[in-house]
Amino acid sequence: MKTLIKNVYAVMPDGSVPKTNILIDQDRIVGIGPVSDDFHPAKIIDGTDHLAIPGFVNAHTHTSMTLLRSYADDMALMDWLNQMVWPAEAKMTAEDIYWGAMLAMLEMVRTGTTTFADMYGPWMEKVAEAAIDAGLRGVLSRGIIGAAPDGEKKIEENVTLFQEFHGAADGRITVMFGPHAPYTCPPDFLKKVAKTAQSLNAEIHIHMHETKTEIQDSLQQYGKRPFEWVAETGLFDGKGTLAAHCVHLNDADIAIMKKYGIRAAHNPGSNMKLASGVAPVPRLLQEGICVALGTDGASSNNNLDMLEEVNLAAMLHKVHTYDPVAVPAFCALQMGTEYGGKAVGVKDIGRLEQGYKADITLFDLNSAAWCPRNNLVSLLVYSANSSSVDTVLCNGKVLMENHVLKTLDEERILFEAQRCANHLTK
Repeated sequence: MKTLIKNVYAVMPDGSVPKTNILIDQDRIVGIGPVSDDFHPAKIIDGTDHLAIPGFVNAHTHTSMTLLRSYADDMALMDWLNQMVWPAEAKMTAEDIYWGAMLAMLEMVRTGTTTFADMYGPWMEKVAEAAIDAGLRGVLSRGIIGAAPDGEKKIEENVTLFQEFHGAADGRITVMFGPHAPYTCPPDFLKKVAKTAQSLNAEIHIHMHETKTEIQDSLQQYGKRPFEWVAETGLFDGKGTLAAHCVHLNDADIAIMKKYGIRAAHNPGSNMKLASGVAPVPRLLQEGICVALGTDGASSNNNLDMLEEVNLAAMLHKVHTYDPVAVPAFCALQMGTEYGGKAVGVKDIGRLEQGYKADITLFDLNSAAWCPRNNLVSLLVYSANSSSVDTVLCNGKVLMENHVLKTLDEERILFEAQRCANHLTK
């Protein structure tokens, strides 16, 4: 099926925003510009007074954690995890995981996200099913806590997830291995994860250097910072690594990231809310390290709104470095789109360009936040909010048009998610 988005402002890879047409055939962009006489679309989307961007890529989240939104707030990370989050998660069933994920799918489609990288607990196959049902692109990993008695079983569950879902849904589902963090996965255990993942040519998704306490405990226990000893396990030797947070880094840590091509998922909202610190994003970008954006889970953010993360990334680093050009608007947008695609290991998303996947988000410009239209990228990053999202395509399929959902039953999802949350938080 061919689709034409006509007469739309489109954010191009160089940051320019021409008024143009986007030509789609099946799941890919086949042209941007004039419509040739031999292009006969089955569907035409009127892009007048709309801005098209690549669909947002949420490079680090925990989708089913939507069920714990507003449940445990204003706490330090380890207290938050140990006293509130992990006990509630221990009650979760497969049904909870599915409906929590569906609530996340609903929120992501409504706010213009087309790809998400998720690490969570058991029943990750339910997250895969939710992504398939919603029509989104998912990069999934089974969160593996090696210090737990059933750590080996968790590795096998990740293997099963990979075997059953990697490449599923016309390639929309990718599976990584998800060792949770250095403080929950000892060195010998990470060696097993590395060996297993590399035997399947699978990538790694791991939390790294999120808090000062994590660094201090590692120095006390191993005499080394986490990046150093994790590198020695061989975990970074495989196909690729997505490292969430990367807040507390020194020169040696950054050198390791460069050596192994490690991509960072920056989570400004979650890091601010949990008071984890400020990642050295301008330095990482200067060093040529890929830095993407993620929301983290909805229990520590508390939403999955990627436009908000784009705004926070641009604003936070300005004030932190006293430099108003530390992260310019277009760079922040790239972190939420193009760099996100690279970070999650999906090579052909994140750009409005011929040959790339037709993952596209349209913003309605008919509101006060978009007036006057001096600079549309600036308006998107600093002025607009995600309520302007009115049309979303993923893999060439329309998931929402003019605010009308095409793949999701919003009323059912909200009912089921509340029902599931009721038994978790009592």
